[in-house]
Amino acid sequence: MAGKPFRATYIWTNIINNLQTQVEVKRRRHNLKIYHDCFLGSEAVDVVLAHIIQSKICGDEEVPRSKAVRLCQALMEARVFEAVDTKVFGKEKRQAKFEDSSCSLYRFLNRPTPSASNSENIDSECDKRKEDSEYSNNSPVKTEKSLEDVLGNLNMNTTITPQMMNLGLSQELMDEIWRQQTILRLLKLIELPLLENLLEGNESPRPPLHSMDSDPDLLYTSSYLDREILKAFSEAQADSWLSAAVDCLEFLPDQLVVEVSRGLARCAEETSQYKQLLYGTLVQHYGQPDYPPLLSNHVFDIHSGVCELLVNGKQEQALESLQLCLKLQDSRSREELRRLLRFMALAAGPQETRLHKEIENRMAVKRAFSNAIVYGTKLAKGKVDLLVLFMTDNHHDLFKIPVTLHKLVSDKLASVIKGTDPDLITGTTYCRRLTGKDYLETVQKTTREELWTLLQTIHENSNLCLKEKRRLLGQFYRGHPEIFVQYFGNRISNVYI
Repeated sequence: MAGKPFRATYIWTNIINNLQTQVEVKRRRHNLKIYHDCFLGSEAVDVVLAHIIQSKICGDEEVPRSKAVRLCQALMEARVFEAVDTKVFGKEKRQAKFEDSSCSLYRFLNRPTPSASNSENIDSECDKRKEDSEYSNNSPVKTEKSLEDVLGNLNMNTTITPQMMNLGLSQELMDEIWRQQTILRLLKLIELPLLENLLEGNESPRPPLHSMDSDPDLLYTSSYLDREILKAFSEAQADSWLSAAVDCLEFLPDQLVVEVSRGLARCAEETSQYKQLLYGTLVQHYGQPDYPPLLSNHVFDIHSGVCELLVNGKQEQALESLQLCLKLQDSRSREELRRLLRFMALAAGPQETRLHKEIENRMAVKRAFSNAIVYGTKLAKGKVDLLVLFMTDNHHDLFKIPVTLHKLVSDKLASVIKGTDPDLITGTTYCRRLTGKDYLETVQKTTREELWTLLQTIHENSNLCLKEKRRLLGQFYRGHPEIFVQYFGNRISNVYI
């Protein structure tokens, strides 16, 4: 680890090993065809980004998602994995560039990675890199500079230990640490009257996605075929508005999806007709009066606090609070909200297809989907509108993890790895822990100071008559004679009690 080339090799190897062990490889369906042993591009980015943050490869600096995408691109160029050639309407779709998408499939090439303890593997890897020079100029363990070029601003003073590279912590503990630090940070930003609902967080789970990727062995159904047809329709369109709308259909019931699929087939080949049909279907689904809001009801106090921040012009704190609030939600609701807000942002553009005859697109979108986003019964209408529009305008940043939370979790993980008390609070604290002895000394000192102040107030109060003052001084002397004698000292003979 002392030499830079070996350190770069160590980091690169751990990134590859972590990706191969953590990403979910399975059979997947794409456009009515099965592809074996594949993983999604978006999942690969999630795994690589989490590894960079948890292992502190870049220190405490913020790691944007784009940096993890660049690293995945380098891994693909280094022949760690390759893109799976898919077909769209009978045409091969080849990928030369890595895509951070849930529609892009990739497959490992099962090439051996270099090991610090096995020189034969390193020699064979060097020979294979010479053979691969025609594919790429980037080798998996080229030099320290090549790794820095991919990661950018690598903190070379950071000590990367095997314990940090391979934490060996259970997923339950990791989830609990993230949840604990998220709540602590939320309490720093928003003053919450009660914590019971936030800590319990029990809500009825939403139904699973209407997708068959989780179980490729299920039989085909007519509704599933309609969903695949819509997905192929979306990929064939260059309009991001249509793609965002079709992405939202994955969360709709089968009946509506079938109606949309058959309706698109009857429409003339005009984009405006497609958009009107898709928009009407989404409004029909999300505009139901009893539709459960995507923002959890049990954290209503947080939504109210965010509205107060927005009213007071504190947009940065409001954005971070929403990011933390969404981190506490389940992945299914979070993904549905992300897709809906993306569609709303695109549909709200003034240059897009007119959605309502009398009002502008922005107001039409807000009116149509507000009830499906936030529970507005307890909030004033103005605050609901302010919150929904703020989330729509900031949908790109809304689902990112704040830098402060990254640091809190990293510090907590470091303390756990060092073997310190797992219940020890790191990062933001609200009080200082005292021993029993220190607590008693603090109580005695504070009590003495308050009694001294009380005696001084009685003695120097000119509004008290002489009789009342004597009565109060005598009462104080009988209760606390040592403080009375210490206060008056040599003047005690002149005091009438």
